[in-house]
Amino acid sequence: MKLPINPRLFTSSSKSPHSLSLNPFKFSSLSKPSLLHTYNLKLRIHSYSYTRFCFFRSASVQATIMPTSPLSVHVKDQIELTPKEKQIFDRLLQVLLHFNLRTQLRVAGGWVRDKLLGKECYDIDVALDDMLGREFCEKVNEYLSSTGEETQGIGVIQCNPDQSKHLETARMRLFDVWIDFVNLRSEDYSENSRIPTMRFGTAEEDAYRRDLTINSLFYNINTSSVEDFTRRGIEDLKSGKIVTPLPPKQTFLDDPLRVLRAIRFGARFGFVLDEELKIAAADNDVRAAISDKISRERIGKEIDLMISGNQPVLAMTYISELQLFWAVFSLPPETEPSTLEECERFCVAYMDPTWRFLQLIGSSSSFTDDQRRLCLYAALFLPFRNAFYRDKKGKQIPVVSYIFRSSLKLKSSDAETVISMHVAVEKFLSLIPSIMSKENLQTLEVDWKTETLDVPIASKLRILSGLILREIKDFWRAALVLSLLLHPHDICSSTNLSNEDTELNERGELFSRVENAILEMGLEKVWELKPLVNGKDIMSVLQLKSGGPVVKEWQQKLLEWQLAHPSGSAEECVDWMGQTQSKRARTE
Repeated sequence: MKLPINPRLFTSSSKSPHSLSLNPFKFSSLSKPSLLHTYNLKLRIHSYSYTRFCFFRSASVQATIMPTSPLSVHVKDQIELTPKEKQIFDRLLQVLLHFNLRTQLRVAGGWVRDKLLGKECYDIDVALDDMLGREFCEKVNEYLSSTGEETQGIGVIQCNPDQSKHLETARMRLFDVWIDFVNLRSEDYSENSRIPTMRFGTAEEDAYRRDLTINSLFYNINTSSVEDFTRRGIEDLKSGKIVTPLPPKQTFLDDPLRVLRAIRFGARFGFVLDEELKIAAADNDVRAAISDKISRERIGKEIDLMISGNQPVLAMTYISELQLFWAVFSLPPETEPSTLEECERFCVAYMDPTWRFLQLIGSSSSFTDDQRRLCLYAALFLPFRNAFYRDKKGKQIPVVSYIFRSSLKLKSSDAETVISMHVAVEKFLSLIPSIMSKENLQTLEVDWKTETLDVPIASKLRILSGLILREIKDFWRAALVLSLLLHPHDICSSTNLSNEDTELNERGELFSRVENAILEMGLEKVWELKPLVNGKDIMSVLQLKSGGPVVKEWQQKLLEWQLAHPSGSAEECVDWMGQTQSKRARTE
């Protein structure tokens, strides 16, 4: 069954993705009222209660309301070390004492933030005030040698200024924990260069060059104290604010990845993005810098962390409302259809009910982290499910493949899985009514261009269901979730806000019914089904000297026979094949 692209996603306009001129922070109207319907997106972040923000279903599109309520976050007065952390820090202090070093050792950034929030974190980055990380790691190994202990390997990640990676990082393992070592630094930018001149800096200079005030805190190992050199890191942590230490536009232009990090941390903690920060993030120069200055691998890593995080919908909503969607999820030059740029709101609108759907059915159907992650990607890119572009050889390639492989530089297998889910969605849409009513299977075969065996309806249903599951394997439940966004009608087309939760619950019940029907047919792990008859046996029965399309055709038919006869034997399968071949020969 070929699903048409939702006509509500597109217009005949050839405007660029930014020509809509939406202010992401105020209500505004589009000049074309038919462009988008907008959708209710409900977010519940940690234990905080936020104003519900919506894509309003009205004649005009209004911008998403961002969380703006002030928070009160519990922050600890001091950091309590675990036994492992104390062991590591004591070892570092022993190195200082052994070599009579005056180096100040400070744990920087996320570890300090998380410890103050009462969260455990083993991502320890140690900043040094008077030597490079590699030099200090060598000192650690010298100390280990002097005490008769085994030395550790040192890994060095080189700086790459062209990709806004300005600092060499050394890494080594202490007490089974990986520790990163870097020097405190200051960055000086000349007027005609985007690549800074690096020099050793003070702790205060280093704090001000970091991405966010809540990430600019230090824990001084020498003095066992928290240091807040921006004088607002702890204050912003307590009030739940995402703020840059220096003016945000310059901070983002220096390293545009900081925009995505600000969004990720804002979503992760449910913190409010500073107004000046939002204006800077939506700036044309910043958007261009994201596209041109950061490696796609770094962008993909940040997006993957957002999708895998605790509030992926809020993160993607920020990206959309700050007009960054097409800088992040860049498209190939020409797509079919050609005007895909104006549907980013629909991408988020499909992702929201998927996220809530996964939470709704989570207790009854276990999704692995990877299944959940790729299901959310598949929902986000659902509006692109029938969109293609042509490569240099003229071959049609799904746009989703381009986004994964080129825009985000994620694994090819991720792209293939999401595309397979989109294909399975179309088939499930045809299959769901048949599973529920066990009728209309003849029409179903025509839609799939699949002519199955002449068997009873129940067996035919098992064949068609089994074929879907063999294609999608462990992701069939995720594909079923996506299908139920569109069945019995597109969930995003509903105009009854008050009935939204009821509708989602009804689809959750339908999910359980379809899932149970598939399990009752004995199709769980059907993709592991081994063929009763192999290719050589087929060639023997058909008296063929070599394989080819005929063997492949019979392999498919024999698979269908197995699905229709789950208790059948190899002998029965071969007998059926012989009889069928004889009938075909007589008719020909």
